[in-house]
Amino acid sequence: MPINTHNPNSLLPEPSARQVVLLVPVCNPGPRWHDFLQALRAQSLQPQLAVVIDSASDDGAPEAAEAAGLVVHRIDRAAFNHGTTRQQAVDQFAADADVVVFLTQDAVLADPMAVQYLVAALDDQQVGAAYGRQLPHANATPVAAHARWFNYPASSHSRNWADVPEFGIKTCFLSNSFAAYRVKALREVGGFPAQVILGEDMHLAARLLKAGHGICYQAQAAVYHSHNYSMLAEFRRYFDTGVFHAQHPWLVQDFGGAGREGLKFVRSEVAYMLKHAPWRLPNIACRTVLKALGYHLGRRHQALSQGMCSSLSMHKGYWA
Repeated sequence: MPINTHNPNSLLPEPSARQVVLLVPVCNPGPRWHDFLQALRAQSLQPQLAVVIDSASDDGAPEAAEAAGLVVHRIDRAAFNHGTTRQQAVDQFAADADVVVFLTQDAVLADPMAVQYLVAALDDQQVGAAYGRQLPHANATPVAAHARWFNYPASSHSRNWADVPEFGIKTCFLSNSFAAYRVKALREVGGFPAQVILGEDMHLAARLLKAGHGICYQAQAAVYHSHNYSMLAEFRRYFDTGVFHAQHPWLVQDFGGAGREGLKFVRSEVAYMLKHAPWRLPNIACRTVLKALGYHLGRRHQALSQGMCSSLSMHKGYWA
């Protein structure tokens, strides 16, 4: 069961006896990389193996990771794909592990117990995957801070297939920025999807749910992770989301569309800005229109040329 976030001192998890492997895809992570490595070094639960999958970084990140004791596995930048690369790393480095933990390069562990709390969610044998809370970085804009507040609340919860009528597509929400998977369950459903533009975590979570596994949100397991996206970047991200949904229509068919959740987000965002940053409301209105436009163009990307898709996309390498 998820740990009670309202009384954390009463339910501290025991250190895990399972074999835990940590995998981190990296490409020029920038100045936060030092903080990432320092926070990982301070964890109460140290993985038996920590591997950086580096896509030809040239900013010194691989060397810093090796100096910190991590294994660095180098791949060509053009070979990276959100789903394929992760599954190849699982097959190569975590095939014999009990639990595989994923972090992204810009997700800084917020507490020395973060990994231990996340892995503890898998003590419940019904849980196939767990993901942690994301807190905004200190420089997060109100827009970025609200997105974290909306998607990552302070209380833990679990979801299973029976929750789909109530929560729709949010039932299979999960983020690989900080997530742990039971390797046996991952293998049972065929692992990460191949050649996806994004959403490999949601795709896998949906298949885990359909196979009878639960998804746990572990609020005490926290990282600092947020993006100050420009309006153009938001448009491109939602274009890619539309492409993802168009290419995997079973997600919408089985879990429902994103419209209901999108409306809830907009209402919450307006209320948040009225309280914290009312001068941002015109910006929010423009962002909402651009996100909707990007998503609908993405859903119809097959009518566009590959060059046009690349120009509209955040993940341009996908179209190469």
